[in-house]
Amino acid sequence: MRALEEKILREGKVLPGHVLKVGGFLNQQLDVAFLSEMGREIARLFADAGVTKVLTIEASGIPLATLAAQALGVPAVVVKKHASANQSKDVYSAKIYSYTHGNDYTAAVAKEYLAPSDRLLIVDDFLACGNAIKGLRDIIGQAGATLAGCAVAIEKQFQGGGDELRAQGVRVESLAMIASMTEDGLTFCR
Repeated sequence: MRALEEKILREGKVLPGHVLKVGGFLNQQLDVAFLSEMGREIARLFADAGVTKVLTIEASGIPLATLAAQALGVPAVVVKKHASANQSKDVYSAKIYSYTHGNDYTAAVAKEYLAPSDRLLIVDDFLACGNAIKGLRDIIGQAGATLAGCAVAIEKQFQGGGDELRAQGVRVESLAMIASMTEDGLTFCR
């Protein structure tokens, strides 16, 4: 998605440790019109996949997942990173390592929101090493549901997560793919 690449170049900032800051439009301050365009593009890419629900993990993936679900006409399901008093104790869960935060956490979703008949599209803001998607795939497997594919806003291709998923037969669609990134700039895959 050329418009996303241009927006990353204009508004993004590369931080130490291969961190790309795009909080000004993607995951802190939200450019809702632009995110809606991204959601429609994801819906176009997966129009033939029979998606029944969009699955994401809190928190940064929620806006894009919600708009993709709206464009697809299906519910969005959010996997929680932290237990809360109003969360069911009957959950599917997976341990996930966060590259950004450098720690493990247990992600969980109430069993009532996933069914074996579901065809789930995972949507997230970033794909680097693929740990969040691996955890969500584990949860999908526990539910006996089907993975329709994965859609991400930005893939850091040089970190290998997307390539590993594709090698396992997972359909991964990235709206922008970064080939390399340093504090001096970044280049996109073409």
